[in-house]
Amino acid sequence: MDLTLPISDVVALLPQRPPFVMVDSLLYADVESSNCTLTILADNIFVEEGKFNEAGLLEHIAQTAAAGAGYNAAVNNRAVTVGYIGAVKNFEIIDFPKVGDRLVTEVKVASRVFDVLVITGIVKCNGAQIASCEMRVFTQNSAV
Repeated sequence: MDLTLPISDVVALLPQRPPFVMVDSLLYADVESSNCTLTILADNIFVEEGKFNEAGLLEHIAQTAAAGAGYNAAVNNRAVTVGYIGAVKNFEIIDFPKVGDRLVTEVKVASRVFDVLVITGIVKCNGAQIASCEMRVFTQNSAV
C-alpha cells in the first residue's frame, strides 16, 4: 500500500469492511490527529430519508480516528488495531448532511491512558461545523 497522503483507498487502514466503512479518504494523520472525508451516498446504511443519521455521524468520527491509527500502524509495520466506542460525551448535531454532501472531519487525541483514548471530533460540511463530540475509545492494543 502506498502510504503517501492523501490516501483514497482507506479500507486497508481500518478494521471495518464494507458496507460499514464510513470514511473514503484520509487527508492527514499523525499520532495526535487525523482528518478524513466521506461523501454521503444514497445506499449508505446510515442514510434515512435522504439524510445521514446520528449513528452514522458517530461512526464516521470513530472511523476517522481509526484511519489515523491504521495509518500510524502501517508506517510502523504494525497490524491495524481494533477499537470500540466506550462512551460519547457532549454529542452535538447542528445539521444532518444529505445524500451527495461531502464531510471533512478532524479528530484529535485529547488524552491517552493505557489502551483508552479520549478523542474530540469535529465534522464539517460545506465549510460549516455540523457535529462534534468527545469519545472514549478502547483499543485491543496500542497501535495509535
